Amino acid sequence: MQVISLTALLILSGCSSIPKMDTSEQISSSTSGGVTKRGGGYYLDDGPGDNPPPNLVALPDAVPRDEPLRKANMRPYVALGKSYTPMTVLEPYKERGIASWYGRRYHGQKTASGEVYDMYAMTAAHPVLPLPSYVRVTNIKNGKSVVVRVNDRGPFHSDRLIDLSYTAAYKLGVLGGGSAGVEVESILPGKKSVLQAVATPSVVKSTMASPAAADNISGIYLQLGAFSIFDNADNFLVRMRAELSSVADTLSISSRDGLFRVHVGPYADQTLAQQAANKIAQVLAIKPVLLMR
Repeated sequence: MQVISLTALLILSGCSSIPKMDTSEQISSSTSGGVTKRGGGYYLDDGPGDNPPPNLVALPDAVPRDEPLRKANMRPYVALGKSYTPMTVLEPYKERGIASWYGRRYHGQKTASGEVYDMYAMTAAHPVLPLPSYVRVTNIKNGKSVVVRVNDRGPFHSDRLIDLSYTAAYKLGVLGGGSAGVEVESILPGKKSVLQAVATPSVVKSTMASPAAADNISGIYLQLGAFSIFDNADNFLVRMRAELSSVADTLSISSRDGLFRVHVGPYADQTLAQQAANKIAQVLAIKPVLLMR
């Protein structure tokens, strides 16, 4: 782990995203509810917070949308003795490399884009991608994939490609080793490509059944996620329709007991539902819950 000099920090014009984690350090293996507890082994006392939100894996990915690029983040800069020339337009990008992550030590600090870093949001830092922009990050080893919004600069180690927020790293299975091999692919909002087939939330809302309507259809369903806020459930539905195109027409939101549940179905019998659950688990690395309603 190197430390950025004051000169480098000034050149970065306020970028707080320095090399966040030294993976030569060992991470504590103590966990609670699937989330690594804070403790020894984190570089410069970085790591997860004391009270992370429950069920992090169910937090929705970033939803790509058209946003103006920040001209202030297009200027060439130098960090740790290396020169970087940021991209000035959104264009196809695909690269493989090492992903690391940053946590509580930077939580609440300003990012290079001027936004406040939230370790529980689906964001990332990249040395040259436009700010803001969106990418799909895939863990090469386990196949897990997430969509994040790039709003920060870093990492600046020569062997690192992208720095993930704590939640993004958690969902990708990167936390345990501190880093992992990933593939990073740009998403270009508004353009059809293999990178992005997600409709905007407004389009989905106009074509999906309302929660009340979905409640009136009885049968056997698979629950993929449950949310206390409708917009979070709707964003999750958007991602599920993109990643599970074969069952996109059977996805819906059900409102019950104060929760908005994303369901797929109905199925004719439990055998068919279990077969579908197994296929979904292979694609998403999550375990659907079988429900009768």
